[in-house]
Amino acid sequence: MTTSSSERGVSLGMPELPAPDYPDDVRARLERDAREIIARYPDSRSALLPLLHLVQAEEGHVTRTGMRFCADMLDLTTAEVTAVATFYTMYRRKPSGDYQVGVCTNTLCAVMGGDAIFEALQEHLGVGNGETTDDGKITLEHIECNAACDFAPVVMVNWEFFDNQTVQTATRLVDDLRAGARVEPTRGAPLCTFKETARILAGFPDERAGAVEATGSAGPASLVGLRLARGETAPARVVHPREGGPHDEPQDAAVHEPSPAEHLSSHDAPQKTSASDPAHPAGPTAEEGE
Repeated sequence: MTTSSSERGVSLGMPELPAPDYPDDVRARLERDAREIIARYPDSRSALLPLLHLVQAEEGHVTRTGMRFCADMLDLTTAEVTAVATFYTMYRRKPSGDYQVGVCTNTLCAVMGGDAIFEALQEHLGVGNGETTDDGKITLEHIECNAACDFAPVVMVNWEFFDNQTVQTATRLVDDLRAGARVEPTRGAPLCTFKETARILAGFPDERAGAVEATGSAGPASLVGLRLARGETAPARVVHPREGGPHDEPQDAAVHEPSPAEHLSSHDAPQKTSASDPAHPAGPTAEEGE
């Protein structure tokens, strides 16, 4: 006995039609911009990433029409373009808000309050991860590390930093964005819409007054290594956790070569195990079923 395709849950509907083209005036404008981008690269296909930003700046997300345009300009197949557009999360595949609000939920930001911020914003805005508010203003998403751990927890709006956030400040931030109030990032360029951000990422200059001059810097914790390399930090403190508190090693102390039984770092200090500390064995403390 055979089973029909419908019974197996397989749809054999009409194949998807080719993506429609842009209107003539839009395509002419995009072609001018695309040629400018392509001319920057010795191999034209290297221009695919900025071209995807270009078409994203047109419609707010990468549409099938946008991918077809990129394929035509670079002599690629739409499958090749689609493979790239679906690989990177910075390219949106569906209509999204004027402001992409990303809450870092990687380890440090999460434990510093990022998880609580993300949960609170989902409830406050009435949207889930990757969803957009009904007014089209905010798309909320959780994102991975933004290399700003010394400012944790971090929220980004259209890739601009909003540092040291709390549930209260993040909630006020999205409310201000929806109300059209002026919002200033903690550092970096002034905020602009997602479409404007996409055009800048495509490689076109930010022509807003003062935007290029605005910048941000790393926090003190991020610069410790640089200061150390320049010899600007105080002598290192060696911690002896099993001999009391931290103390400074004498600067003129003779170099001590550790024996095999010693450890070079306090992180490697021997810890009691079930083998060395019978009073605290590893594993279950009670027999199964008790």
